[in-house]
Amino acid sequence: MEDDRAVRFVGAGPGAADLLTVRAARLLGEAQTVLFPGTYLDAEVLANCSPDAELVDTEHLDLDVIVAHLIDGYRAGRRVVRLVSGDPSVYSALSEQTRRLDAAGVPWSVTPGVPAYAAAAARVGRELTVPLVAQSVVLTRTRQRSTAMPETESLKAFAATRATLVLHLAVTRTRELMAELEPDHGPDCPVVVVYRASQPQEQVLHGTVADIADAVEAAGLRQAAVILVGRALAGRPDPEAGESHLYDPARDRSVKRIEGLR
Repeated sequence: MEDDRAVRFVGAGPGAADLLTVRAARLLGEAQTVLFPGTYLDAEVLANCSPDAELVDTEHLDLDVIVAHLIDGYRAGRRVVRLVSGDPSVYSALSEQTRRLDAAGVPWSVTPGVPAYAAAAARVGRELTVPLVAQSVVLTRTRQRSTAMPETESLKAFAATRATLVLHLAVTRTRELMAELEPDHGPDCPVVVVYRASQPQEQVLHGTVADIADAVEAAGLRQAAVILVGRALAGRPDPEAGESHLYDPARDRSVKRIEGLR
């Protein structure tokens, strides 16, 4: 049975308070200590917390200090929530934090959240997987002053697939990255940059591989932005270009009975 006092890693979603899951809002309301990423979070999210909760902004804390707060809170008998921006499954340092908690004998659990790239796609009303255009989405980032990328995960290798690309933590290198993508995606390939998706400061920039860097630089974006690249971002494609087989009127929809079931 799960320990009711387990440290809760909770996806805060892209930032808007009303994009929290019901479970996330409940856990925040019950928490006595909440660690949150101040850089990326809309302050309204914290309105779900109890007035008596201890709130710790992790913006300037290193991983060991953050984990020490989690362990100390648990050992003091407090209900602890570690909020992470977007969804904990992507770029949340979940594996590093939980490894340390395991070593300390501290139980933990994970509550998913709305990822930033999904909020960005929703904001511009685009499906990232369009039949015969793109059926794969690559979530990746680039290296500058950050953790090394595996050799097999170069942007050039991903670009060659022509899948829809979602670039995190990359907005300061937009011009350089578009130059890398142009040979495979073409200069006219659509690009959308969404800064602080769903938050009051949200900005949406539309462009192409050839010109999006100009728009990013003019807007002065330096962080908290997601870059979407791919042909699926174009206006609604011609239905004759391809539609989902799942909903094709010609698809056989006869009931396939499973032996033993009625």
